Amino acid sequence: MTDATEAEVTANIEAAVFRRLLAHLDSRKDVQNIDLMNLAGFCRNCLSKWYVAAAEAEGVAVDYERARERVYGMPYAQWKDKYQTEATAEQMAAFAARNNR
Repeated sequence: MTDATEAEVTANIEAAVFRRLLAHLDSRKDVQNIDLMNLAGFCRNCLSKWYVAAAEAEGVAVDYERARERVYGMPYAQWKDKYQTEATAEQMAAFAARNNR
């Protein structure tokens, strides 16, 4: 395999993994961003910011709200209204403890 072919295959695999991650998150709307932040240190909004940064690194302008729509599968305001719950005191305490390390 040539270096160019290997790079293309790797890019295709990484893109497929990203699509699978988004599909998995879409199937788990019960998992709140605060849960993701507390357990993994990132959330859907982080993915959106990383998407914007990666696009910019390729010289492509992507609006943050458009990136959020890509990650959430719908406009963020709609997702928030339909699926986001209020964070519990325990979730907020865990978030604060994690970020004060």
